[in-house]
Amino acid sequence: MKKKLKALSTLALALVMTLTLAPVGKAAGTYTPPYSTVRIGIYTYTSGGSPKEKTFASSNLQNVSGLGYGYRLGYFDENRSFVDIGAAITDTDVITVMMDRNMAYDKDSRSYTELDGQSGGPVVGCYHLVVNADAGDFDTASSQAQSVEGGFVRYQNGAFMVLQGQYTSSSAAKSAAESAGLSVDSGSSNTVTVVETGTNRILFEFDCGTDRSIGIMPIADPGVKAQTWHRDCKYYGGFSFLRNTGGLLTTVNYVDVEDYVKGVVPWEMSASWPIEALKAQAITARTFLMSNLTKHRALGFDICNTAECQAYHGTARANANSDRAVDETAGQYLTYQGKLCETYYCSSDGGASENSENVWTNAIPYLRGVVDPYEKDIESIPSQYHYTVSYTPGELARRLRDNGRDCTDIVSIKMTFTDVGNAKSITFTDTRGRSFTYSNSQTRVITGCRSQRFTVNGLGVEAGQDVYVNGQAVGSLSGLCAIGSGGIAELPGGSLYAISGTGEVGELGAGGVSAGSSVGVNASGKFVFTGSGWGHNVGMSQYGAYSMAKFHDKTCEEILTFYYTGTQVVNTR
Repeated sequence: MKKKLKALSTLALALVMTLTLAPVGKAAGTYTPPYSTVRIGIYTYTSGGSPKEKTFASSNLQNVSGLGYGYRLGYFDENRSFVDIGAAITDTDVITVMMDRNMAYDKDSRSYTELDGQSGGPVVGCYHLVVNADAGDFDTASSQAQSVEGGFVRYQNGAFMVLQGQYTSSSAAKSAAESAGLSVDSGSSNTVTVVETGTNRILFEFDCGTDRSIGIMPIADPGVKAQTWHRDCKYYGGFSFLRNTGGLLTTVNYVDVEDYVKGVVPWEMSASWPIEALKAQAITARTFLMSNLTKHRALGFDICNTAECQAYHGTARANANSDRAVDETAGQYLTYQGKLCETYYCSSDGGASENSENVWTNAIPYLRGVVDPYEKDIESIPSQYHYTVSYTPGELARRLRDNGRDCTDIVSIKMTFTDVGNAKSITFTDTRGRSFTYSNSQTRVITGCRSQRFTVNGLGVEAGQDVYVNGQAVGSLSGLCAIGSGGIAELPGGSLYAISGTGEVGELGAGGVSAGSSVGVNASGKFVFTGSGWGHNVGMSQYGAYSMAKFHDKTCEEILTFYYTGTQVVNTR
């Protein structure tokens, strides 16, 4: 079957959905989003580094608009607008974009990989004959390509070339070229090839060096929002394929902000959750996106689709409930004193969120730790909300040695706690009397705990035993008493003390609430860490949001302003 690459008319262009940079309307607050289209790294090639490499030599696309249309070909400019170069694939909905190397198709995996000498499927060679190095416009190039057997068009640095044939060796290509009076071309490390999936029929090639990468937009009837299958997920918007450092493909989804958020919400929360919790998640996801637009700029996209950024897999898991949450909050962002917030969130905080500087490094004014009474209502819902991790002295020593510490078996542990009762520091002492201290988020990492809210062998300020004054968790106060389940203690010298469930009194100093004396192993010869929650404890608790919406009739704004101190939801539309 001959390929049919056609120039789209001006009328057709007007009828097809495009992604553009556009103002999002009059803002009710002081923040205005810079883009309406965002770039999401779906599968990324980094040759090491972050995000974790997850990519392929080829990527399949299938237009699922249901109307038998194909794709427009071009590129995305610096404003994230799709630039149509006049080429379209209209006789198939299944295409594969791949590296311009000798590639072979495997029907079981439905993918193309580099030819290793043996192949039972179609082979696409990377050596071609140059029929016309500059054919002028696309119409001329396409017509000439169709007039020769195995002809196709390449867009290279703004010009259209006509190429013919595909050979797997330079010598075979040179022999054919000499007979035809033509030259040989094998592309560059940036060339990508588009074929009809499952065949060796080359539909198009693209190479604009490192300046531009091929952009592909699915075609649909007016009023129909096109969707594309890509590796078992459906996506709105278009795609760009980059060969960073000349290697495997980086796949980037160019998608409208709201369509992106619709793809995040049901992966970060269950789509069946209360609508106000989902709306809070939609606002945090949208705000997180915009506050991290430069995170992976060097790789050619804004943010990735993994837990390093936010989970995103197109339309998968979305339903009417989760879509409604996004639609009802469209254009809404969380701000602090007129500036966009960094909306970190976690699954559950175990009873209290935490100041950002007590987890990471920087003190962020709206990421303040708050005692969270709402999670009491959902303790039985999340799997392993309450957790236990235990180690022998030798096992703990191995964890420290794996962390680069020269230590022997651990004999005792001492902890300090933050004002709201989360782990602030943990100090291990070994048989030779040497001490090793970890602080902030490293307390969770070194112990293998699910959150920063834990104790060891009963030593610590446990959930529900925080110190309150007039219903508020206290900080550095003087002239008051601290009341806990163990009794009442005066605050001599203007210091503040907390009382644990065992009656031990710990002073609240610069390092946090002290748990008192060190503890050794329990009766079974182990150190047992018990805790609650799951995640880094900063910002919104997702299960706390669930509880606030379901059991306390809180709105999304109330949820957000509870977890993000002093913030405001603004509507930019």
